[in-house]
Amino acid sequence: MSAAATICVVACRVSGAILRGMTNASTLSDTEIARAHHSLGLTAEVSDETAYANTVERFRLRRIALPTFAELADPSTIPAARLASLGGVDRNEPDAANLFRVHWFNQLDGSGPHDVPDYVELPSELTGVDARIVLALGNRFPMIRAHKVLAAYACLAPRLVTGRFDPTQQRAVWPSTGNYARGGVAISRIMDCRGVAVLPAGMSKARFDWLEQWTLDPANDIVRTPGTESNVKEIYDACNEMSLDPTNVIINQFSEFSNHLGHYSVTGPALERLFEHVSAGQSGARLAAFVSASGSAGTLGAGDYLKDHHGCRIVAAEALECPTLLENGYGEHNIQGIGDKHVPLIHNVMNTDDIVAVSDVCTDSLDVLFNTAAGRDHLVDRAGIDAATVGLLTDMGYSSSCNALAAIAVAKAHDMSRDDVIVTVATDGSELYDAEREAYIGHHFRSGYDDVAAEATFGRGMLDGAGGEVRHLPCSEVERRRVFNLGYFTWVEQQGTVFEDFTARGHQSFWDAMRHFVDDWDELIVEFNGRTGARDDE
Repeated sequence: MSAAATICVVACRVSGAILRGMTNASTLSDTEIARAHHSLGLTAEVSDETAYANTVERFRLRRIALPTFAELADPSTIPAARLASLGGVDRNEPDAANLFRVHWFNQLDGSGPHDVPDYVELPSELTGVDARIVLALGNRFPMIRAHKVLAAYACLAPRLVTGRFDPTQQRAVWPSTGNYARGGVAISRIMDCRGVAVLPAGMSKARFDWLEQWTLDPANDIVRTPGTESNVKEIYDACNEMSLDPTNVIINQFSEFSNHLGHYSVTGPALERLFEHVSAGQSGARLAAFVSASGSAGTLGAGDYLKDHHGCRIVAAEALECPTLLENGYGEHNIQGIGDKHVPLIHNVMNTDDIVAVSDVCTDSLDVLFNTAAGRDHLVDRAGIDAATVGLLTDMGYSSSCNALAAIAVAKAHDMSRDDVIVTVATDGSELYDAEREAYIGHHFRSGYDDVAAEATFGRGMLDGAGGEVRHLPCSEVERRRVFNLGYFTWVEQQGTVFEDFTARGHQSFWDAMRHFVDDWDELIVEFNGRTGARDDE
């Protein structure tokens, strides 16, 4: 047999092994699960006592206290003295106190925690469907005004309390398509350590402006990789090169399972609280679906929580111009905040119920409609939408509109009624895209965006994709296996993930068995804070 034929046979056997793993084995043994978890970085054991001791001393000297995941899930449990200390702290500053604002219960003025996350419910006059679509507003988070600061904290905190990152000796490298890198840099600043942002050069100007102000050494701590949203492999390549230096610690949101667990344990309960609030007094109301653009797939972890507790559908959204999940496709797009052309390692694909692809034509159009005087006037005066609701639409960035459009597509596809509530997130606000909007208007509306343009945009409607295309695909078992297997090429062939670890993720028992790590980490956080003394005055 020739070498080429041998390679082909081996490749076919590996592919077949993945498929058989999805179809023939319903569970993994406890030993197999524990081995896979450990291999993939899930641990509650201190691995480096020196790094741990250095971190304790750094946090003791700087009076840095860590919140537990339980406190972020329900910030009403944060001690009153700690909450009172937030009163004089600017939520946009790198103050350690702002770690206790890394939750969904803030408001724009920095007040909180409140009983319910800030949200906007899209009226049927705008969506064209009966189902209630509710978005939690992510630009209420501190420092970066985007919910990715939660993902960054969830990825770093377990490393700190297990001695797997030493802020006195190492640089934290944050690969991202924008907001996660900003969140990581913000938390790095709080620790007075080097945070390195690795992101595509084509991301929004506002992101880079922010990073220039927050990184300790902008010339070396902002790494611009080629391309835009869809060029994630280029980010990985840069990180692989940087990892040759042992002082660089790559904290990869796409493969850090603590990202998934952070959203499962914090975002999931917050959205559950939001659902209970909006459905109070509505007999027959049900949580029908949770929607999130795939991105790193971390936020989709909240869908796992909501499905476990409410049986809702989990909907993964992506850009139609790069239909990776939909049809193994590729391309480029402008829905900033979504990484593409691969399936994140932390995406629980076999638990996903729908895939929706949204064109960036839609999100670009809605961004202008929601963020210009002509657009807002049309929504209030001609469409009859409440002015307060229209005001909240400015809190929706590109990926937020993508989530909303995906929610509409799912409501339509499954003929959902007024009793059906779909929850999703507005990951960031429109303020990050002011420069891009100005360029878009200059290119498409040479005479300016006026009443006629606004009427045309609204006339096409969100249900019709605001002039772009939206595609929906319900996930059969075959579709799930197709998407799951697609991840093999990134994680096993390119990034060197152990094959057995990769396939273990196809079993729900792998995911269910990791939930205990959050409680384990909370115990370690409490012990860590006890050693630093940073919470002794509560």
